[in-house]
Amino acid sequence: MANYINSAVKPFNAKAYQAGDFFDVSEADLKGKWSVVFFYPADFTFVCPTELGDLADNYAEFQKLGVEIYSVSTDTHFTHKAWHDTSDTIGKIQFPMIGDPTGTITRNFGVMIEEEGIADRGTFVIDPEGKIQIVEINAGGIGRDAQDLLRKIKAAQYVAAHPGEVCPAKWKEGEETLAPSLDLVGKI
Repeated sequence: MANYINSAVKPFNAKAYQAGDFFDVSEADLKGKWSVVFFYPADFTFVCPTELGDLADNYAEFQKLGVEIYSVSTDTHFTHKAWHDTSDTIGKIQFPMIGDPTGTITRNFGVMIEEEGIADRGTFVIDPEGKIQIVEINAGGIGRDAQDLLRKIKAAQYVAAHPGEVCPAKWKEGEETLAPSLDLVGKI
């Protein structure tokens, strides 16, 4: 797998569904704020609605951090609307749901399962400059956790705002960080 950390998001143009409207979205929309691009295999499935419902339940917390979520599958924006209109869980979603029927975005992020034409469960956190800071890819049967994603975003935002500091394992907001130096070598 390619190393995506600190790489710029590749260009794309797509249609999205959000709050009863269709609109165009591109990589330019990911710049100027923190973003999560959240790939999932398909609408009207099993693990996917649990993940998207979890994100919807925590969306206000992401928004407080200045983070926009973009969910992406290889379904169309029309399919996203139909799912949103017929599922109580998906009906809670307030963030953009991007349709990627050509697979361009899914391939750009390296999460296309070519033989099936669907995406792996890929999570990408993008900084305001449009560079990828976090990558997580799960097998199809393993759902993700919005609270852990929030923790990782808080760590990424902290590190971006505090050059020279790093967040250790299990770091939570307000906890002690580390300032890497020769003095710490072998003492942690």
